[in-house]
Parts: sequence; C-alpha cells; structure tokens
Amino acid sequence: MKNRILSSLLLVLIFIPFIVKGGLFFAGLILIVGLIAFKELFDLKLKEKKLSLLLEVLSYLAVGFLILNNYQSKELMLVLDYRILTFLLFIFMIPLVIIGNNDKYNLQDALYLLGSVLFIGLSFNLVILIRNFSIHHFIYLLLITCFTDIFAFATGKLIGKIKLAEIISPNKTLEGFIGGLVMGTFIGIVYYVTMISNSIPFTQLLIITITLSTVGQIGDLIFSQIKRYYHKKDFSHFIPGHGGILDLFDSMIFAVITIILFMNIL
Repeated sequence: MKNRILSSLLLVLIFIPFIVKGGLFFAGLILIVGLIAFKELFDLKLKEKKLSLLLEVLSYLAVGFLILNNYQSKELMLVLDYRILTFLLFIFMIPLVIIGNNDKYNLQDALYLLGSVLFIGLSFNLVILIRNFSIHHFIYLLLITCFTDIFAFATGKLIGKIKLAEIISPNKTLEGFIGGLVMGTFIGIVYYVTMISNSIPFTQLLIITITLSTVGQIGDLIFSQIKRYYHKKDFSHFIPGHGGILDLFDSMIFAVITIILFMNIL
C-alpha cells in the first residue's frame, strides 16, 4: 500500500507539468509510455515463442508512428487512413510467406502483433489528440478514471463483500464497483460544470460520465482477463505498487476510446 501511494504521488508530480505544457512535450511523454505499454503486450507473446528481431523492430516503429500520427493537431481528426492499415497488414502478413514456418511465425502471431500495434498505437494517439483539443476535457476524463479507481479500491477494501467477477479478478467487489462509479461520476460532473460548460443538459452529462466510469472499470477487468490468460499477476514491475503501465492505465485506455463517441456532445 505504501509503495502504491508513493508511486501515485510521484507519477502525479511527473505528469502534471507535461499535461499543462502540452504540445511536443506531452506527445513525447505519451510516446514513451505507449511504447512501454506495447512492450508489456509484446513480452507476453515472447513468453510463448521467440520472434525475429526485424519483426520486433518493425512493431515498435509502427506503434510509435501511430501514437505520433497528427500529434500537433488541435482538432479531433477521427479519420482512418487505409494506407496506414494496408502498410501494417503487409508488415505482419508478408513474413508468413517469407518465414514459411508455422512453428516460428504463424497467423495467430501475426494477428496478435497487428492487434496489439493498433490497440496501443490508436488509444495512446487519442490521449494526445484529446489533450490537444482541450486540456479541460482531458482533465475531466482523467478525474473520472482516477477517482473511479481510487474509490473502487477503497470501497472494496472497507465494505466489499459481493464478488464482482471472481474468476477474472478475485479482489474486485460489487460494492467497490458502485463506490467507484458514484465518486468518479460525481467528481467528473462537478469538474465539467465548473470548468468546461454548464449548458449541456444534466441528464446527458450524467449518462456520459456514468458510461465513462463504467467502461473504465470494464477495461480494468478486460486487462485482468488478459493477465489471467497468460498466468501473470502484473504486466510488469515497472511501477512499484501498481505493476506495469497497462496495470496503471487500463481504465484510462478504454475511457479514452469511449469518450470519442461523445465528443460532438461534450
């Protein structure tokens, strides 16, 4: 617990200046964080088999390219560039023929790498684009996920009795889920009305904020299921008390993807 609190405070002190500064500084930080997150997923595959160095290098380059795509844009340009997708398909599919050995590299490996690159690359790219679009919208999202996680953990520890998803994550409880949902929603709404706008209908804001808090907790469970599949407690030991980057940002990643659906309202 002590390591978890100290790590959290240190991360806050590190991230605040980058969030406030924005621009290239923030994009550079998110690039580093995203690459570490991808490494955690890539290492899961390496536990099963050794992949070629060329594929590894191309994977990291592809993730970095996606994360920094349009990193200077002040608008949320949500357009899928099929040239990028085609290039990624070539990168991971052509080696199936070149290597020609399913024991060394097969379709499952190719799809795992392609999915991991797209998932990490696009989600961390959205983190940059949302911050560029509006620091207040970014903080709104950050407050929802952080306070949802904090109060889900605290409520579950104090009064948690009913298991939420015991097979996936034995420590998570229904009481914790509700506690996190209530406080994450409350803090998010207060910040939005105070710092962004009070013109949006309250019902819409309530539904959106509840959705973001809920999806964040579902994202946590999804990553817990991935860890369970690979028999891992944490994705890595990069952050004392938390585990890996994906252990820390699991809720944020899914909330970032979800908020895009509502940006025309917010």
